[in-house]
Parts: sequence; C-alpha cells; structure tokens
Amino acid sequence: MQMPPRAEPTTAAGSQTTDTLSRRAASSPSPTPPTQAPRVANPRRRRWWKVAAWALAGALSVAVAVLVARWLVTLDGVRQFMVDYPGEYPLPEGTAPGFPAWVRWQHFFNLFLMALIIRTGLQVRTEQKPAAYWSPRAKADRKVSLTVWLHQSLDALWVINGAVFIVLLIVSGHWARIVPSSIEVFPNALSAALQYLSLDWPTEHGWANYNSLQQLAYFVTVFVAAPLSAATGLRMSLLWPASNARLNRLYPTEVARAIHFPVMLYFVSFIVMHVAMVFATGALRNLNHMFAGTDAINWVGFAWFIGAAAVIAAAWTLARPLIVAPVANVFGRVSNR
Repeated sequence: MQMPPRAEPTTAAGSQTTDTLSRRAASSPSPTPPTQAPRVANPRRRRWWKVAAWALAGALSVAVAVLVARWLVTLDGVRQFMVDYPGEYPLPEGTAPGFPAWVRWQHFFNLFLMALIIRTGLQVRTEQKPAAYWSPRAKADRKVSLTVWLHQSLDALWVINGAVFIVLLIVSGHWARIVPSSIEVFPNALSAALQYLSLDWPTEHGWANYNSLQQLAYFVTVFVAAPLSAATGLRMSLLWPASNARLNRLYPTEVARAIHFPVMLYFVSFIVMHVAMVFATGALRNLNHMFAGTDAINWVGFAWFIGAAAVIAAAWTLARPLIVAPVANVFGRVSNR
C-alpha cells in the first residue's frame, strides 16, 4: 500500500514552513545597526584644562608686569620716587618690636582654623548626599548636613579667636604694626610693589616694621575680609532668624552667597602668597619670628612650624563623620536623614 506523503513540520501555532520563513527573511530589510551615542567630554578633564588656561594666563600676566616694572625703575622720576618713599615709614613712637607670645598663639589658632574652614567650605559646595545631618535639640525641623555644622562651628571659633586678637591688639599697642598711621602708607606701598615686581625686593625686617604693602595686606585681611566673611557666614547659618521676613528682605541670602565665596578665595590667595613670601625672604628668620619669638637664624622656629603643620594635617585627616558625629551629638542631634 502506498504511504501518503509526509507533511512539513509546523510550529505549535501552525506557522509557515521553514522554506516560507527563509524566503520572508531573505526579502526583509536588514536591521538598522544601533546608533552610537555621541562621546561626551570628560568634565574633570575639561575642568583641568580650564585651570591650566587660567594658570597660563596668570603666569603671562606676571611676566608682563615684571617686564614693565623693570623698565619703570630705570626712569629718573621713578627712581627718585623710590628714594623719597623706600617702601615703609616710621611707626608711632613707642611701638615695641617683635611678636609677643599671644600674637604667636593667635597666629597658630588662626592658621589651624582657617585650614579646616577652607576644607569644609569646599566640601559644602561639592557635597551631594550628606553622610549625616545635624539639628538643634530645640528646633528639630531646622537641620543641616554634618559638614555644614562643622563648617559653621569652626567659623564661630574663628570669630571668637579674631575678637580676642583685636582686643589684645588694641590693648597692647601692637595695632600700630598692621594699622596704617600715616597717609605715606600708600606711596610706600606702591614703591614696595615696584620693588617686588622688578625683582629687586625691599629689605625684609618684619621683626621691627612691615613694609607698607605688607601692612595694607594685613589690615585688609583682619579688618575688611574677616568681618565680611563673618557677616556673610552668619546670614547663611542656623543662627540667622529665618522667620524674620523683614531682615530677610534687607539682607537676602543670595547677596551673602555672592560675597562669601570670593572672600574665601581671597583668604586662600593671601595664605598661599604669605607662606611663599615667608620662605622666599628668609625662611629660618621669619619662622623664628612667628613661632619661636626670636630674631635669630636657627632651626628652632622651623621645628615649631613642622609641629604646627603636623597638628593641622592630623585635624584635616580626622575631620570626617565618624569622628565629628559624636562631638556634634553633644550640641544637638545627629541623624542619617
């Protein structure tokens, strides 16, 4: 008996035969390859390029300024100006030379606090998800990140240290070292600036008298930049009465923010320039002035400086949530959210 022809295999759903599927697949257009995503520039690399561009522009500006200054000091009128105004003027009679112990300790405390304030301030600006939060016990609804609490606490200590410094400055008569007492401070400061830029630096004897450019820089730092930093920091702190609508209108937080960060950049620039000049104009003698209290050339002040730097480095390392949280919990409430 003749067997019937074998049927083509089908799928469970009764789909087309293999030949039919093959012909349809051959007639179908080939799938479009996925579009490759455009390459995005690395933001970190772009940021470093911007920093490098600014650094190059700054270096070129300094080079041009040096060339101009070296040309200016060859002119007869400029040379006579620098003879009339050598870069400093006599201090008021009775101003004691040297740096008493309280000045040296205040200097260390200020350096210590400023280093941590700058560190935590930069952390506040870049922080995305805080590791912990802090709130006052009486006002649990007003909470800030633990980093903000540390930053504001360091600010408060810095303001107290500065207030003590200014009181002692006035009482002791040491104020004459950094507060201009003659209109001659301005032409002398210009003369000192020309000497620095022409690379024929003024004679350094800060033990007895700063040059006028130094005096103006210290005056601006203590009596202009520091109060601005404190006033703008207060506006953004938990101490500000946030519910007072009139005060908020008179002193908007946007104004405080617009001033606070540039002032911090000023402090960073001042510290970098100050430390550079300390080492460039006689490191051992200058470090003895501020750390050992002597006008001598030996390694005592340098040893004290290394010890101070080690303390600051240790505090910089330990300023992290695991260490800060127990301290913050004493003054308020620390939580994870």
